Amino acid sequence: MGSWKEIAFEKIRHDSARERLSIRALAKRHRVSRSIVRQALASPLPPPRKRPVRAAPVLGPYHELIDAWLREDMAAPAKQRHTARQITDRLAEEHGCKASYGAVRSYIYRRRPELLLERQQEQSARHGFLDRSRNPGRDAEVDFGELWVDLSSGRGELTRCHMFVFRLCFSGRAVHRVYPTCAQEAFLDGHVHALHTLGGVPAGQVRYDNLTPAVERVLRPGRDREENPRWRAFHEHFAFSPWYCEPGLRGAHEKGGVEGEVGYFRRNYLVPVPKVSSLAELNALITGWEEKELRRRIGSREQTIGEDFALEAPLLAPLPEDGFEVRHPLEVRVDRYATVTVRTNRYSVPARLIGARVRVMAGGLDLVVYHGRGEVARHPRLAGSGQRSLQLDHYLEVLLGKPGALQRADVLAQARRQGAFTREHELLWEKARTVLGEDEGTRALVEVLLLHRRMDRSDVLAGIRAALALGSTDPDLIALEARKAAAFHGRSPTVTVPDQLQGENRPIPERRRRRPDLPADTRPVPSLSAYDQLLNRRQHQEP
Repeated sequence: MGSWKEIAFEKIRHDSARERLSIRALAKRHRVSRSIVRQALASPLPPPRKRPVRAAPVLGPYHELIDAWLREDMAAPAKQRHTARQITDRLAEEHGCKASYGAVRSYIYRRRPELLLERQQEQSARHGFLDRSRNPGRDAEVDFGELWVDLSSGRGELTRCHMFVFRLCFSGRAVHRVYPTCAQEAFLDGHVHALHTLGGVPAGQVRYDNLTPAVERVLRPGRDREENPRWRAFHEHFAFSPWYCEPGLRGAHEKGGVEGEVGYFRRNYLVPVPKVSSLAELNALITGWEEKELRRRIGSREQTIGEDFALEAPLLAPLPEDGFEVRHPLEVRVDRYATVTVRTNRYSVPARLIGARVRVMAGGLDLVVYHGRGEVARHPRLAGSGQRSLQLDHYLEVLLGKPGALQRADVLAQARRQGAFTREHELLWEKARTVLGEDEGTRALVEVLLLHRRMDRSDVLAGIRAALALGSTDPDLIALEARKAAAFHGRSPTVTVPDQLQGENRPIPERRRRRPDLPADTRPVPSLSAYDQLLNRRQHQEP
């Protein structure tokens, strides 16, 4: 319900419109002055009431001082600001003001919201935003975003990963890649992948947060940064100029395009939580999603991302001809478990290297171990901390001497989860232990596993199936059947031995065993004397 003046205005306007009464008649009927009638006929709303300006002879001289104290309170902690009582006491003690507490409280009650509003208006004007010009082939933005991935093969265990995003400002074309870490090797590898995917390098600025892989120290005031030496060498190699945002939330809007892209891509393509066997599988899916994004329009733009990128791609600077090693080099010692520790995670190497120092090249998605000039191990990069990546092939020599350790070894559990230890291996192991006993049966299995080093995997599995069909677990028979399978498929029966298996890591010679239920072998020992005729024939033919 309105005030009495609003009600009077409504009635006056109503009577004037219906009965065409004069101002004098309307004033007499509604018992108001003719000036109020004129106001009602001019506007349906009464004018605001004028507040009288009252003088404050006692407190007035101190208004500016009180305002200064209230402005200082705006920057002070909330629990350490002046109350009306404290201001009254300070005025009396420091300046001899005799104003009453009620007068001071009334002034503060009125003045504090006014000062707060003034400050907000000043900040709004100071922190306004301007649209940035979008020049094709010039600028880009980079950021990392956190996400969770189910890599546990259905066990429901989530792994925290990091998504690298490189976004061109003109077209909005973005390249995404998920890594188990956001360390410098992932940061650099993400750039290499993005620049090769886009087919060129932005010729203007690339905007960044003050990421640890790039910035070692923020130099204040200004935007100067003390860059990581390896990062400086990287962006000088690719010939682009990094530009760093203000630290913290103050600089988040300075690369708002990629900030929004991280959230958009995560909401639209990574919900629900992706369930994949590896990050390589997830990144393959992301490549397909990026192709789908080329058909999308951003906001109210007339052209799609793909159409704008077609205009932008020819304007990108060319890539350098030579590459840049993005893996992080480390030198570590192999422990007694035949593993090397890299950033709290452990990776297996061949057991012959226990106690040796090896060179590790840690990449964003993989990790390669070298001994001397040869590669001896390669693993996918682990996420989190305290994890282990073990390969059964690295421990076969140990298991020949300690066959009882295989049954409950973590390396066997990992081989089963990864599919390296198949159903054929399980059946062979069970049959060999039944026939030969626990230790000898396990050694027979290990000798068969050694065949994988020099023969194709499918041929060895075919040999195991053929031998089991004959009721045998003899490694020699399995090797023979594997060679038959290779010949049947037109393959070489022996796979080229990798460099890391040559020399000191050559396969251990196979042991020959006979089934205990077979009769003794009475055949004569084979003789090669008949081949001597070929040697004699060659001598007769020589002049």
